Amino acid sequence: MIRPAQPIEFGRARITEAWAVYADRLTFGRGQTLALLDDGCTLAKPEWQAIVDGVPKVRVTYDAVDGDDDPKHEGKGYHGTTIGIPSSVNHEGLRGVAYNNQIAIVRSLECCHGSLADSVPLARALQWVIDHHREHKITTVNLAPVDDQAHAVPVPSAIDDKLAELRALGIWVSAPAGNHNYTTGISWPAIQPNCWAIGAVESGEDVVILDRHAKVALLVPAAATSSSNAVACGAAMLLREAIEVSGYRWEGEGKNIVEAMMRIFQITGQAVEDSVTKQTYRRLDLRAALDHVFAPRSPAKS
Repeated sequence: MIRPAQPIEFGRARITEAWAVYADRLTFGRGQTLALLDDGCTLAKPEWQAIVDGVPKVRVTYDAVDGDDDPKHEGKGYHGTTIGIPSSVNHEGLRGVAYNNQIAIVRSLECCHGSLADSVPLARALQWVIDHHREHKITTVNLAPVDDQAHAVPVPSAIDDKLAELRALGIWVSAPAGNHNYTTGISWPAIQPNCWAIGAVESGEDVVILDRHAKVALLVPAAATSSSNAVACGAAMLLREAIEVSGYRWEGEGKNIVEAMMRIFQITGQAVEDSVTKQTYRRLDLRAALDHVFAPRSPAKS
C-alpha cells in the first residue's frame, strides 16, 4: 500500500494527484540527487538503508565540519536524520515527493539551529556540492539550517559566493523561513540572495503561519518550515524532470532554470493573502505546475 509521507499536506499541494496523473511520464526523481545540508544523520535508520530497484537511497555522504565521510550526529545534532523524509523516502510503501531520487547527506554544522558562525562549515559544504554535483547528479540542495532570527535584509556571510555559483550552475537551493511566527523577517540563510526562502500555510487551510517576509518565495502546507522546504525541494526535482521530458522552453520564465522553476511554481500556485502582513504569497500546487509544463502549445508562427 502506497502512503504519502504527509497525507493531508501532500493532498492539498496536489502532490499525490500529480503522482497519479503523471505516472506514465515521470520517474519521480530517478537520476537526480538531493543534497541534504544539515546537522548529520543516523545512517542506520531503515529508510536510509533502503535499496529501490537496485539503487541505494543514500548515494554519498560527507562531513564538512570534520572533513571526513562520516555524517553522524555530533554534539547537539539531531535534525538531519528525518529532514529527507518528506522529499525522498521510499520505504515499505511510504513515499516522499521525489521518492525515486537519491540523497547526498552532508553534515554541515553541529545543530540545525545555528548562527552566522556556522557559515564557515556551511560554505565548505556548498563548495563540496559545487565540486561534486556532476559526479553525483546533484540538482537540488536542501539548505536546512535556521538561525531563528528575524532578518529583514541579507546578512553578509561566507556562503554568499557559493550560493551565487550554485544558482549559475542551475542547481536549486532553498531554505526554511523559520518557525517563530515572525512577521518582519526570516531566518538566515533563507534571507540570503540566490537562496529561495520557503514558508508555510496551515496543513488544512490556506492560512499563512510561522516566519514570513517579502523574501519568502513560496508557501507549502506543513507544520514547520523545515518540512515545507523539504517538500519544495522534492517538487523542484519533479518539475525539473517534467521540463526535460516535455521539452518545455523555460527561457521565457527566467534567466536560468532555477529562476524559471520558481516562476512556474508561483504563476501556477494558489494566491494566499496573509491577514497579518497583508502580503500576498503563492502556495505550491504541484499538479498545476506540471500541467503548465506539459500543456500543448501552438507552434511558433513563421
